[in-house]
Amino acid sequence: MPTSSELALQQRCQQIVTSPVLSPEQKRHFLALEAENALPYPQLPAQARQALDDGVICDMYEGHAPFKPRYVLPDYARFLANGSSWLELEGASDLDDALSLLTILYHHVPSVTSMPVYLGQLDALLQPYVRILTQEEIDIRIKRFWRYLDRTLPDAFMHANIGPTDTPVTRAILRADAELKQVSPNLTFIYDPQITPDDLLLSVAKNICECSKPHISNGPENDKIFTKGQYGVVSCYNSLPLAGGGSTLVRLNLKAIAERSASVDDFFTRTLPHYCQQQIAIIDSRCEFLYEKSHFFENSFLVQEGLIDPERFVPMFGMYGLAEAVNLLCDKAGQNARYGKDEFANQLGYRISAQLAEFVESTPVKYGWKQRAMLHAQSGISSDIGTTPGARLPYGDEPDPITHLQTVAPHHAFYHAGISDILTLDETIKRNPQALVQLCSAHLKPGCVSLPPT
Repeated sequence: MPTSSELALQQRCQQIVTSPVLSPEQKRHFLALEAENALPYPQLPAQARQALDDGVICDMYEGHAPFKPRYVLPDYARFLANGSSWLELEGASDLDDALSLLTILYHHVPSVTSMPVYLGQLDALLQPYVRILTQEEIDIRIKRFWRYLDRTLPDAFMHANIGPTDTPVTRAILRADAELKQVSPNLTFIYDPQITPDDLLLSVAKNICECSKPHISNGPENDKIFTKGQYGVVSCYNSLPLAGGGSTLVRLNLKAIAERSASVDDFFTRTLPHYCQQQIAIIDSRCEFLYEKSHFFENSFLVQEGLIDPERFVPMFGMYGLAEAVNLLCDKAGQNARYGKDEFANQLGYRISAQLAEFVESTPVKYGWKQRAMLHAQSGISSDIGTTPGARLPYGDEPDPITHLQTVAPHHAFYHAGISDILTLDETIKRNPQALVQLCSAHLKPGCVSLPPT
C-alpha cells in the first residue's frame, strides 16, 4: 500500500506528464526534479534546517541532491583551439568551424536549468576565426547563429558577453540582437572607458532603446576581482570565474530576518549574524555533496580536457528583500524613512550590504575558489511575493534615473558575484540615445558593477 508521500509524488508526476502546456523536454526536466527531490536533503544542522523550512533562507529550489554545479563557465577559447577528444572534434580553422563547435559543446554544458548559462565572450572568441570574411558575410553567420540559440536553447538564463573591444563580430551581434529582438540569449556588454570607443557605446545605447539589451557591466571593476578576462557575466547578472563557475546559490530573505528582529541593533548583532551562519552551513552541506558524493568533477570530460577547474567554482552567498528589510527596521527605529527616498534609510541599507560583505569575506567555506563564497544580490524568482530583488529600489516608486543611480551605486562594490539595477527609461530616450551614453558612462565611473536598463 503506497504511503501518503508516495501517493503525493505519483500525483505530482501524473500532473506533469498530462500537462497540456509543457513540452516533452520540460516534462522530462520536471520529472527528473521530482525524482531528485524524493531523495533525502544533504544533512544540515537543526537551526539551518529550520531557517530553510521557515523561508528565512532559500536554496533556489536547486534540488535535494546537487549532482552538478548551478552555473558552469567553460574555457571556450581552449575548446575552439584544441577541439575535444571526448567529442571527437578537431579545433576550429574558420568562423564556420567555430560556430559549429560551439553549438555542439553548448549541449554538453550542465546547469541548474539543464541549458548553458554562459555562451562565452563571443566577440573575443570568434574574431580570430573571421579571417577574410566581409562584414556582410559575418553578419549573415551571426544572425543565423543568434536565431539558432533562441530556437534550440530557449532559456532566459542563457547569457553571452561582448566587449570592451570593438570588432566586426561585436557589431554583428549588436545588429542581430536589435533586429531579431529575441528574449534569449541574454547579453552583457563589458564596458571599459580606456578601450571602448564612444561610437561603440552609442551603438550599445541604441540597442538598449531598441530591444532592452545589452546589460552593461563595468570591466575595470570586475578585472580587480577576477583579473582581466578571467570571468563571465551569466544568468541573472552573476559574475563568476571563467573555467569554473558557481557551485550553488543560497539566499537570505532580509525582510524575514528584519521581521524577526526586535530593533535595528538586534538585527545587526543577533539575527543577521545568526542567519548568515546558517546559510554558510547550507552552502557547505550542498557543496560537500557536489564535490564528495556526486562524482561530477571526477567524471566530467570538461574537467579532464581542462575546460573547467573544480577549484575555480565558487558558492554564491545571495540576498534579496533589502528594501523591505530597511523599511521594517526604520519602523522599528521610529523613523519615518523609506529606502531609496531618505538618507537614514539609505545609510541603513549600505550598512547591511557592508556587514554582509565583511561576513562573506572573513568566513571560509569548505569548497570554493579562494576558500570563500562570494556575495550576490539575487534578482528574484517567480515565486517571490512581497520582496524586491537584491538591493534594488521597489518597482513603481523609483526616482528619476540620476537619483536612482546615485542611491544604488554605493551597494555595488560589496557584491562581487554580481548585482544589477534596472532603470525605467522614458520613451523619448529613443530620440536622444546620446543621453543614455552619458548616463551609463557617468554611472560606471564611481565603481558600480553593472546596469541592465529597460
